[in-house]
Amino acid sequence: MATTIRQATVADIDTLFDIRTSVTDNHLSRQQLDELGVTADALRQAIEESPCAWVAELDGVPAGFAMVDMDGGELFALFVRPQHEGKGLGTRLLEAAEQALFARHSLIHLVTDGDEAIRANGFYSRQGWLQVGEVDERDVRYEKRRDR
Repeated sequence: MATTIRQATVADIDTLFDIRTSVTDNHLSRQQLDELGVTADALRQAIEESPCAWVAELDGVPAGFAMVDMDGGELFALFVRPQHEGKGLGTRLLEAAEQALFARHSLIHLVTDGDEAIRANGFYSRQGWLQVGEVDERDVRYEKRRDR
């Protein structure tokens, strides 16, 4: 299978939501995302303002995505469709996001569910991210420093 990582465009917004709502760990519905302010308009504005999202494709079919907050130095989202997990897409998307963030920040961060059963925790740890503390009763913060 041919894997490509490409910059997301506003034409990908529905696909990003489709991928995001397809996951089983840390699942959120479209309504829950809207309530959190993750709307089509918000994504459109972010994508139009700066390169901040990437899509992973397998043989031309979108299978995952990553999105960052460039100003805040935060990995905001990284999701892979369940049927495409374990194919290295998450690692490749993370590399694209880290490269963009480290171009502007020496220290970057992300927030995810702190439940040890959530596979993201192990994934980020294996990729060199350090859990630095709790954000609230549910979420934890990870950080990563740019190699000098």
